[in-house]
Amino acid sequence: MRIYIPATLSMLQQLVADGSLRPVSGTAFAVTPKLREAYAEGDEDELGEVALREAALASLRLLAGAAEDSGDDLPPRRAVLVADVGDVTLRPDLDDAVVRIGAPVTSDDVVAAFVDNAAAEAQVKAAVAVVDAADLGDEDAELTVGDAQDHDLAWYAVQELPFLLELL
Repeated sequence: MRIYIPATLSMLQQLVADGSLRPVSGTAFAVTPKLREAYAEGDEDELGEVALREAALASLRLLAGAAEDSGDDLPPRRAVLVADVGDVTLRPDLDDAVVRIGAPVTSDDVVAAFVDNAAAEAQVKAAVAVVDAADLGDEDAELTVGDAQDHDLAWYAVQELPFLLELL
């Protein structure tokens, strides 16, 4: 199954260095039967975009958690890894597109990565500061998070990740 794993730049560094990474709580997103059911129309690619956007929002939450603990100097950018894995557990109790995986994802499993460009950094940084408030229904915070979500993520082949990370 094709999955979309929310990540941070430090997680991408770990993937490049170690050849594998374990998604936080094993959480990823995918085109699940429940997601298909939630949309009256949409082909596999369009539903994949929905799962990708959900993973990008989850990446924003990871950045918010990492901001408190981090001592690194990486720029605030959302990241999503796209991987093909065999063993997933559907979690419709959490959300339509949520899946859990029980094993680390290796570089060989990863098909591509999506990462924010530098132009998104200011909006991502602002969204990181208010993502929890947005989750609780604060309308201004929701608009700020929406501004970050309006930025399209850039596509990178797995082979390009070391060069991308080196240039940051």
